[in-house]
Amino acid sequence: MTRRTVRGPGWLAFAALFAAGPALAQAGDADLIKRGEYLVTAGDCVACHTAPGGKPFAGNYGLNTPIGLIMTPNLTPDPETGIGKWDYDTFEKAFRHGIGDEGEYLYPAFPFAWYTKVSDEDTKAIFAYLKSLQPVNEKRKESQIPFPFNIRTALITWRTAFFTEARFKPDPNASEEVNRGAYLVEGLGHCGMCHNERKIVGNSSLAGKLGGGVIDGWYAPNITPDGHQGIGAWSDAEVVTYLKTGTAPGSRPGVAAGPMRQTIEESLSKMTDADLQAMVAYLRTVPAKQTYKEKDLQAFNQPGAPGADVYLSYCSSCHRPDGKGVEGAIPALAGNTSVQSAGPQTVLRVIYGGLAAQSGYAPMPAIGQDMTEQQVKDVTDYIRNSWGNKAPVMNSGSAVSEAKAATQTMLAGTAPCAEIEQEPVRKAIEENGVVAELKGLTSSDFIPKLATIVPKVKAAAAGAKDDDIVNGLTTAFCQAARDEPGDGKLSWSARIGSFSNLAYSQIKHPEKQASADPGQPPATGASPMKQ
Repeated sequence: MTRRTVRGPGWLAFAALFAAGPALAQAGDADLIKRGEYLVTAGDCVACHTAPGGKPFAGNYGLNTPIGLIMTPNLTPDPETGIGKWDYDTFEKAFRHGIGDEGEYLYPAFPFAWYTKVSDEDTKAIFAYLKSLQPVNEKRKESQIPFPFNIRTALITWRTAFFTEARFKPDPNASEEVNRGAYLVEGLGHCGMCHNERKIVGNSSLAGKLGGGVIDGWYAPNITPDGHQGIGAWSDAEVVTYLKTGTAPGSRPGVAAGPMRQTIEESLSKMTDADLQAMVAYLRTVPAKQTYKEKDLQAFNQPGAPGADVYLSYCSSCHRPDGKGVEGAIPALAGNTSVQSAGPQTVLRVIYGGLAAQSGYAPMPAIGQDMTEQQVKDVTDYIRNSWGNKAPVMNSGSAVSEAKAATQTMLAGTAPCAEIEQEPVRKAIEENGVVAELKGLTSSDFIPKLATIVPKVKAAAAGAKDDDIVNGLTTAFCQAARDEPGDGKLSWSARIGSFSNLAYSQIKHPEKQASADPGQPPATGASPMKQ
């Protein structure tokens, strides 16, 4: 739908926090550049180095960190505002040692504690690719870091405690595939920056390795081989498919959401099958961890439990009363690993912010916008502890209100209308005057209007994915109707959610839509939960 405001794994994502300095650059040859492009993609560098609506790698994406807002730098070879004057030695010191071009310590939000493991050859290839980019003159905006955190010399304490410079060393007792996976997961992939259970900014070796934890208001799940909370019950093929597509076949319900979805779209989906398989092979060797013990779970009396009525009212029309969803259209909540994570953050963010169409699944309206915080808490606990699911309940704390405040999406009405990134879809919508066509509609107008618009857009955007067309039409509706009152029957989140679901239905089942009653919009509860 658009380049999301969520960037990669949040403020702990790939963020080279250094400024340009004097030095001469040297470009690599074509093969080196091509290899560097793959490695930069594997690291999802574009995520944190592209501002919303900005040019790729030109920086100025704001990282919200515990010490303040850090603006990311321009990585294009512009000589004034980027790395155009850098030589390899300058880059290497920043990338693998955490030392800026003026000798300053870099903030560990840049994962040099992981990148120190990257080989000489790969580091040179990454630099060659960055130097081959089209220069963009984009001055880095000022970060907002209060005293005393803006004193970089104080970072020596962190470095002394947590940073050890060391290249990756293969395990002589492990296979070549496992070692390749370890190199990717523990190095360029820096997976632990999100998935480690206990984190101190940028530290790569704390306890709770890959056991899951909160990152930027989302819950990065346990990816150790634990059978209930991790990937122990997944087959290798299911994990690889999930990394490639954001969904998994067979018994693994759900789709990726939040930072993981973006990581898959921009990075993992573009990696080779061999590398993805190697990553899975390595994850199988990591000691299984539990982020909570079943003995610590409270008894959850499902019959008449708080949240049951809320679920039946808001969720069951799509996810079904038994939580099994609709195969190929609505992911199941029953058995969903992410739903049962130690933390409820991902479930809460999806309830409040909705989800775009993806991987063939229907979009989810931001249903939480029409619910009280108590209803959201109750239904979250109900989902996480029904149909055999087991997860800690929220006895107290501010997880619900924090999730509500942090959720900024177009579907929720808490963020501006998105931009249509897919060029064929954008052109098809513009050429057919879709935005103008969608002005002044009431909910009873959605079906007949979509019945005329969808065939035109599909014909003009031949070959475009159904997901992209659904999301493009939803964005067009936002641009047309965001400031309109509608017919007063639906809130904005329900109105755009209803339109989006009808667009999905029109594309998937036009024959059924043609016979539907236009005066009765369907229930808007399609909810592809993140796996």
